[in-house]
Amino acid sequence: MSALAPYSPGPERPMQTGPGRRSSPMSWRWGDRLALAFAWTAGIGLCLIAAAIVIYMGYRGVEYLRPSLLVSRPSAGTSQNATGGFLDPLLGTALLTLIGVLLAVPLAVGSAVWIAEYGRPTWLARAVESSIEIVAGTPDIVIAIFGLAIFQLSLFAPFSFTAEHGGVFGRSFIAAGAMMSLIALPPLFTATRDGLQAVPAHMREAAFALGKTRIATIRRVLLPSVRSNIATGVTLGVSRIIGDTAIVVLLLGETLRFGPQGSVPAINILRGTGASLTSYIYDNSPAGEGAAPQKAYAAAFVLIVFVLLLNLIVQRIGRSGTDSTGLTAVGGVV
Repeated sequence: MSALAPYSPGPERPMQTGPGRRSSPMSWRWGDRLALAFAWTAGIGLCLIAAAIVIYMGYRGVEYLRPSLLVSRPSAGTSQNATGGFLDPLLGTALLTLIGVLLAVPLAVGSAVWIAEYGRPTWLARAVESSIEIVAGTPDIVIAIFGLAIFQLSLFAPFSFTAEHGGVFGRSFIAAGAMMSLIALPPLFTATRDGLQAVPAHMREAAFALGKTRIATIRRVLLPSVRSNIATGVTLGVSRIIGDTAIVVLLLGETLRFGPQGSVPAINILRGTGASLTSYIYDNSPAGEGAAPQKAYAAAFVLIVFVLLLNLIVQRIGRSGTDSTGLTAVGGVV
């Protein structure tokens, strides 16, 4: 048997270098160059559009916004000076947001917990997720018509505006807030579900090893770990609520002032009609009939400022959640 020949490395081969990620676009094919140019154009164009909206509305808002508009109620008139401010729509927006969030948070968080911890991969879990996707894709005007049909039933007469002779109009802050919760639910559900699914498995296993039950693990370990995701989902839901107009117009009526229903304080406001900033802007815009376009610009500026503050809150929540837990929170107002 012959001995094995000692290993002798062959001559070194030069490293093969291709275009790589640092290659010059001038060496690319024309199709790749056009795709790169389109990507840059699209990104810069969107930045310019966003900047144009903010700058224009900021200029108009600073020009027309006065502190008195925030503390005076709207009134009927034929001139800018006689139509008052937008205190009622401002408070109406806050009231709708409060009702929508109070209804959406338990439904969305409860559904997300069940889907992430109990429901997979059953057919019922898939049905729940599909139902939420259908709600997310349903136009707001369709949700508004559905809410109007529901709250016009005599069964829901205590929750909506009712005429003296018993006719149920189906319009109230309760009805509008309930429908607002439907459009706020999908982003809140998605943010919570994704956060729960991103929690490492060893956190659950450690809790089980300490003798914690599944529900105790959810309450004391998992939900505190995804607080930033829940807060981000709430913020995204609020942005949907304050930006909606169709539900407000159909379920609160055309009035720009509070129209209480009944004699019980606070309850009469919830059962009555009113307006939001979006309906106020629509009514007083050049396309509306309010004859106060300058005040519409001022109200739109207030709404834009609120949306920008929401974006800052989302980014701050996302950064703090990532720093404290290492989990990525969903961010961005849509």
